[in-house]
Amino acid sequence: MQYRRFGRTDFQISVFSLGTMRCLSSGANLEQTLSHALDLGINHIETAQGYGASEGYLGQALAALSRERDLSQLFITTKITPQPSADAMAAAIDTSLRRLGRSCVQGLALHGINTPQHLAWILDPHGCMAAVRQAVTEGKVQHVGFSTHAPLDLILSCMASQQFEFVCLHYNLFFQRNLPALLAAQQQDLGVFIISPADKGGRLYQPSDRLKQLCHPIEPLRLNSRFLLSQAAVSTLSVGPATPQELDWPLSVADDCGPLTSVERHCLLALDQAADAVLGGDRCQQCYGCLPCPEEIQIPEVLRLRNLSLAYEMQSYAQYRYGMFEHAGHWFPGRKAIHCTHCGDCLPRCPYDLAIADLVHDAHQRLQVRERRRLWADDP
Repeated sequence: MQYRRFGRTDFQISVFSLGTMRCLSSGANLEQTLSHALDLGINHIETAQGYGASEGYLGQALAALSRERDLSQLFITTKITPQPSADAMAAAIDTSLRRLGRSCVQGLALHGINTPQHLAWILDPHGCMAAVRQAVTEGKVQHVGFSTHAPLDLILSCMASQQFEFVCLHYNLFFQRNLPALLAAQQQDLGVFIISPADKGGRLYQPSDRLKQLCHPIEPLRLNSRFLLSQAAVSTLSVGPATPQELDWPLSVADDCGPLTSVERHCLLALDQAADAVLGGDRCQQCYGCLPCPEEIQIPEVLRLRNLSLAYEMQSYAQYRYGMFEHAGHWFPGRKAIHCTHCGDCLPRCPYDLAIADLVHDAHQRLQVRERRRLWADDP
């Protein structure tokens, strides 16, 4: 396992972090998973109030393991959604500490600064950050960060507030929109924790045959991890196993964090060339110039999912993400493409002259499936 400095926290963090949302079939399963993670060299454990019983299970597991292991060097992060008042945030912090069975957490992240309203709460000098600062003063919290699913401009505004030491960010091989935020984090010396690069990065633990062919001889999951860890601004990647055995795959790259090899660069080129060959002039280049849409359709994301479905046959992933529109609130905003009225408002702003209305309707026909319940309400 390699370790990297976690921004201005100065903590040497393992390049893989244990996310605890999926290993909740029982307290015993979480304890076994945590124990295996420690054996592998992972020293950052992440949970959230929104992850069901995760905080309570993690607290029990930590208490049990502390009887046989020294856990003093762990970095434990929990996430709490932004609150409209300092009192509400103070109460939420105390709730997390009680569930975790700890007097202090190393990391507290504001969970989902996704809207201008959330940012206003953060910027209010008497708002929720006043309680966070008080918790730091009282020794309840050591370092403060935030997670976000927001548009890029809001992420950058949140970073510019200078109130945070790390950021939990969506960024991966198939979603590079947040590269400017990654570079801004590096410039501001913020630790960068990449959110769910395997699942939300493309369900890469179940790659399509086409994707495996294009990435050969490298597994898509490994290629994505290498793409991320080859970038110095990235501190750590989340891995969210359901069982201890699902932790074993990171070992193939946990000690391989250098620049991309010629073979890896060739695979990335093959992916790009395949997308051009399949999509041709219909390939959305993700410039986001088409927004805002009068019908609140998240056009670039709809077309990104269409790109992935057609170019790499990532149909299952594309349907999974498309199905979240209109059901995940500010975590995954936007309406489904069926609401497009062909108004043409977006067309003059597209530098690639895409037939946007036709493409988003085509995406809807390809990706609409019967909807399923999400695992946890607070983490799309």
